[in-house]
Amino acid sequence: MLGVAGGIAAYKSAELLRRFTESGHSVRVLPTAAALEFVGAATFEALSGQPVHTGVFHDVPAVPHVKLGQEADLVVVAPATADLLARAAQGRADDLLTAALLTARCPVLFAPAMHTEMWEHPATRANVELLRSRGAVVLEPASGRLTGKDTGPGRLPDPAEIAELARLLLERASALPRDLVGRRVVVSAGGTREALDPVRFLGNRSSGRQGYALARVAAQRGAHVTLVAGHTADLADPAAVDVVHVGSALQMREAMHAAVKGADAVVMAAAVADFRPVSLVGHKIKKGAGDPAPLVLTQNPDILIELVGARETGQVVVGFAAETGDDTGDPLHHGRQKLARKGVDLLVVNAVGDGLAFEVADNAGWLLGADGSETVLGSGSKALLASHLWDAVAARLS
Repeated sequence: MLGVAGGIAAYKSAELLRRFTESGHSVRVLPTAAALEFVGAATFEALSGQPVHTGVFHDVPAVPHVKLGQEADLVVVAPATADLLARAAQGRADDLLTAALLTARCPVLFAPAMHTEMWEHPATRANVELLRSRGAVVLEPASGRLTGKDTGPGRLPDPAEIAELARLLLERASALPRDLVGRRVVVSAGGTREALDPVRFLGNRSSGRQGYALARVAAQRGAHVTLVAGHTADLADPAAVDVVHVGSALQMREAMHAAVKGADAVVMAAAVADFRPVSLVGHKIKKGAGDPAPLVLTQNPDILIELVGARETGQVVVGFAAETGDDTGDPLHHGRQKLARKGVDLLVVNAVGDGLAFEVADNAGWLLGADGSETVLGSGSKALLASHLWDAVAARLS
């Protein structure tokens, strides 16, 4: 079920609907009467292939106000306005959407969208906490441009982000507990680029998706999140996350050391270049009659080892290891060696190559602990892997 409340962000629900249907899901759209002032029923019907009604007196023999909620695998309300959140919290059943919410026993996700003053009002905050206490997932909104010239928290998260979190709840209904409230976490993501000349660089295939998923899931579990992002696949900044963009390994090193002060947990998911050129050519290297001059490289600092050496008391540090097998062992063997060498509390080991880990939507691997624990992380979305990792971090923090 896709509920749509009456706010200007309702136009984004059409893109969200398309993402759901193109993923193979059958979607029934339940707009409020106010939502149809922004997006017509024909749009939702055309994209979903399902009829659209707002009241409880359509097709009475089929009792849709009961059956729709009972039969749903997931309910997403986007946008969820202040009025809709209030009616849901009160248990109102004055239209088809709110009636169906009362009969739903599946995961329910609300994506709020409203002006900052409305989001921060004590009544709205109380309604949000009440819904969360009953098991609903109420996302933290994004910050940015609102209606008119206003900016601030209250913007609907990007439809791609809502779709990712919706998939996560279908994979694992318990993936977004509010167990990181009051915690500060720092996550790094993406690849670094080491300049050769004004045009060329040394880089790697990291898309940044795993790091972004880690930041996104942590924020929706209540943490205050700083994301230090290298180069990514044009990913939109996650909602409710402070993002610091960097380019090179040295820039990431500086940003990470500044960000981790006072943090409860640090997750180094970025693919940092091991080497950089000794010198930068000030002009584009031209094709000439002969071969170019040999490229001389020097090692970049190991940011993760530095963070482990400087960590504060009680701070949990997590590393990632992208590994391939060789004559000396498989990826898990190399991961165990790296765990001991790096000194981290937790290490996620990913087997890479042949469409694994890099530049794909899903991930898998192993979670190794300094206490000797080893957990298989089965294949699933990168948000699912993130949820399992934050379980382990939250357990160590508590």
